[in-house]
Amino acid sequence: MSDDPGSTSGPAHRTWWDRLGHIFSGEPRNRDELIEELRSAQTNGLLSVDTLTMVEGAIKVTELSVDDVMVPRMQIVMLAAESPLPDILAAVVESGHSRFPVHGEDKDEILGILLAKDLLKYFGAAEHFDIRTILRPAVLIPESMRLNVLLEEFRLSRNHMALVVNEYGGVAGLVTIEDVLEQIVGEIDDEHDDEEEPELIHAQPGGDWLVSALTPIEDFNEQTGADFPDEEYDTVGGMVTAEFGHLPEIGEEVAVGNYLFHVTEADDRRVQAFRVAKQ
Repeated sequence: MSDDPGSTSGPAHRTWWDRLGHIFSGEPRNRDELIEELRSAQTNGLLSVDTLTMVEGAIKVTELSVDDVMVPRMQIVMLAAESPLPDILAAVVESGHSRFPVHGEDKDEILGILLAKDLLKYFGAAEHFDIRTILRPAVLIPESMRLNVLLEEFRLSRNHMALVVNEYGGVAGLVTIEDVLEQIVGEIDDEHDDEEEPELIHAQPGGDWLVSALTPIEDFNEQTGADFPDEEYDTVGGMVTAEFGHLPEIGEEVAVGNYLFHVTEADDRRVQAFRVAKQ
């Protein structure tokens, strides 16, 4: 076996792989120890920050249930089966969604799911419209279902949406496959999401800045006068996390060049914001 320090078969890498193999060898291990090993792998350059974030998100999904991520009942865009076609079309266009629960006399009587694309053939033929003939079956799930179980259900059934029911059989909320995937990969924007770009850097009276970890390095340089390179990292969060050498917690700080980055927001998956002072 080569002793070349640049080889992945060197002692440092072999030690880490031995530990990782130990985790999957069947011996009892808790989740915290697994995450610690994965973070160690990221620190050693075997995983990128983004990959670590997704792996931790996938692990976290097994701990969450549907009621942690569902859209509550009051925010669901539902359609009444007795509504005339013009009213249904107006609701579909205004919401920008592609799937809609359709109810009968009350909102707990779910008749099925309407796909917006199924309305196309009724343009100019409203007299033949009967919404019940084009509804897809509705998937009903309990609030307590684990997200990893739901994700498997979505995969096997090829459904993208499920109605969440409470212990009394009433509609409590709605969950989509996107809601589950966002717990793994982060926020997923589509063409109907608000396109207004959030302000990522806030100048403070004392000369400091509050900076989102998602701030592009180019924008940070422009607003603060810094000159950090952006060839290796695109965002301030990626650059600073690499400087820490681990996933930092709230209260930790590190100097990068002439700037001190103090972590103000973070969770167990990613750093989210810094207070930055020029030294």
